[in-house]
Amino acid sequence: MSVVAKYNKLSAVYDLMESPMESFFYSKWRKEALSGLRGMVLEVGVGTGKNLKYYSEECSVIGIDNSEGMLEKAREKAEGLKNVTLLLMDAEHLEFPDNSFDYVITTFVLCSIPDPIKALKEMHRVLKPDGEMINLEHMRSNNPLIAAYEDFINPISALTGINVNRRTVENIGKAGFKIKDVKNLAFKDVFRKIRSKP
Repeated sequence: MSVVAKYNKLSAVYDLMESPMESFFYSKWRKEALSGLRGMVLEVGVGTGKNLKYYSEECSVIGIDNSEGMLEKAREKAEGLKNVTLLLMDAEHLEFPDNSFDYVITTFVLCSIPDPIKALKEMHRVLKPDGEMINLEHMRSNNPLIAAYEDFINPISALTGINVNRRTVENIGKAGFKIKDVKNLAFKDVFRKIRSKP
């Protein structure tokens, strides 16, 4: 089953599945990372739209996802938000001109894109030269014990479309970004906030 098909099936219960992590961690991280932004914002992998309420009215937000099921949930959350546009689109083939956005955002997305480096290169292309990418992601730890556990469970996790052992910071660098800051958020360095420039 493709990643798109998996997320279409999960869309009805996705928010419920993530509610414990959302309550304890994610909502706080989303608010901190997104509240102060302004200008043209591209959110890649908008999912069910959990980030949308955190963007200020000074942002013009385009949210893309390749799952129509997830977008249906995001459209419900976007009702009444005049600064949000939601589009069905593949992160590996962004349908925007070069240098279009002030910010590119991903939150817990780079674990599930089939070719994350290809998608990140597309994000690099559409980001303005003075723009910034902000990523909230989980990834392979630098702690040997945690990393060994992630490697062990990844074959099972990957069946649901989620890879828990991706080297996301390295992938961002391989896509041409200059990393400005990496902040460890939880479970030592499994969850991190990454800020980078094109």
